[in-house]
Amino acid sequence: MPSLIIKLQDGSRRQVPLFKQITTVGRSADNDVVIDEFAVAPAALHLRLDGDVLHAVALDSGFLLNGKKRNEAKLGPHDVIGLGSIELRIAGDGVERTSGESVVSDDALAALRTLHAFSEKLLGDHPIDALLERLMDDVIAITGADKGLLILLEGGELQVKVARNVARENIESALERVSDSIVAKVVRQRRALIVSDALHDEEFKSAESVVNLKLSSVMCAPLMEKGDLFGLLYVGNDRVAHLFEEPNLELLTIFAGQASLLLRNALLLNELRLDNVQLRRRLEDDRFGEVLGACSAMKAIYGTIEKVAKTDVSVLITGETGTGKEVIARELHRRSARKDGPFVAINCGAIPENLLESDLFGHLRGAFTGAVQTRTGRFQAANGGTLFLDEIGEMPTHLQVKILRALQERTVVKVGDSRSESIDIRVIAATNQDVAAAIAAGSFREDLYYRLNVVSLHLPPLRERGDDVVVLARFFLAAFTKELDSKVRGFSPEAVGAMKRYGWPGNVRELENRVKKAVVLADRAILSAADLELHPESLEPVMPLQQAKEEFQRRYINEILDRNGGNRTQAAKELGVDPRTVFRHLEAERDEAFAE
Repeated sequence: MPSLIIKLQDGSRRQVPLFKQITTVGRSADNDVVIDEFAVAPAALHLRLDGDVLHAVALDSGFLLNGKKRNEAKLGPHDVIGLGSIELRIAGDGVERTSGESVVSDDALAALRTLHAFSEKLLGDHPIDALLERLMDDVIAITGADKGLLILLEGGELQVKVARNVARENIESALERVSDSIVAKVVRQRRALIVSDALHDEEFKSAESVVNLKLSSVMCAPLMEKGDLFGLLYVGNDRVAHLFEEPNLELLTIFAGQASLLLRNALLLNELRLDNVQLRRRLEDDRFGEVLGACSAMKAIYGTIEKVAKTDVSVLITGETGTGKEVIARELHRRSARKDGPFVAINCGAIPENLLESDLFGHLRGAFTGAVQTRTGRFQAANGGTLFLDEIGEMPTHLQVKILRALQERTVVKVGDSRSESIDIRVIAATNQDVAAAIAAGSFREDLYYRLNVVSLHLPPLRERGDDVVVLARFFLAAFTKELDSKVRGFSPEAVGAMKRYGWPGNVRELENRVKKAVVLADRAILSAADLELHPESLEPVMPLQQAKEEFQRRYINEILDRNGGNRTQAAKELGVDPRTVFRHLEAERDEAFAE
């Protein structure tokens, strides 16, 4: 396993194993290797491990490799990377030694192997409790302690998650066997602490917990995530004083630093596994056939589908691009008496105008140049089933007349033919356009509109569907991880929050594509907002409460005024307010319009 030897300005050195596929280097605290120097970029470098080959990729303004400026390079043992005044030297497999002193001891290698084994099992189907117990057993063995505790900060309080002894047994009443004063200092200072002989230590010998527990050797290291403490590793030996020395503390500190991300992911994965059980139950509740969603607007649509599916009435589905209009059309077909017949879909906007008539109604051989054989059209292919005309708003005007005749007479005529053919179909149409505006502009026939729009279904955009975005994202994630045999297991809380705040202009289709891309490119089990390319600048800002109240009040007054035909007195009466309130509202609206 290659490693990175970091030489700091003060001459000190530390060595970091490179066991991850991608190791991040930079000034920011969320990097795997943090270099606390202003001249180093927050995200400066990626060290990518492809099998046994190590590559360096600059994320900012490049780096020096053996004194030469580079943006990307293949690395080998003894290569030196320069970042600001810091030198990073690549060490090969084995132990790197300087001046007769071991930089990585056998204990350190054992610790790294422990973390590596833990990370491999983390993505398997192993119970989290057993994994954490095994991890603490290994920590006890590495440090020579006779007990070890994993303490996590939950709900603002420290809770013992795992407590083990040297015999690999769980310890009862574990919290009672921990020194409050030692733990409190580590929590306060965010630094690892060693107490070689607690009963004779000047700072802790008078502490009640130390005296009562007769503590001897204790080490405690913080578990950090992006600068925030979320737990502690606590090891001790009550029988042997001076058991732990500075090298032991350094080992535990490095171990805790490297283990923090793995432990955080382990806990998050456990939550996700529990969430997935709940998700499967919720999917059954939120699923309407092949359609997912449980917001009030979607439930209203489900109710309409149940009423009209068994009839042959034409349905017009409207909504923004990517809202799932074809999925709804298929669900209407699946629940109809025609479910055993064909479902034929055609995108009216995707076929060239000169070929669209032939595609819809078919043609005879020789009807036009290139017509080398007689062909059946989509209307005939859908006989006995459902024809779905997607993007009907893109239909040329002269074809709208022929479609109207086909729907009225239930017959079609192939291009180049004079004979009509009977058809038995149910037509469902969809559009993302404002049909009323198209009619007013003369680009869409009003008689065809009323023939298609016997029942209308309007699909809400994803941004208005609340928690449905998370349900859909998890559904897509489960499908793609299975399809692509991926080890991705879920979304981080940050990613969930970003999904809820993003506007989703491409709606469900965009969500599906982003999740699939993230699964393909992901280097970790938990997808972040960055993996979904949901950057802070693209998220909808939260509207201040007062502004939200004013916006709602303005829209609601306008709605009641419209309902009462602009009668201000009647609107005020229904709203239960003084008519002057409505007058002031109208004056403000007028002033705002005048200002524009």
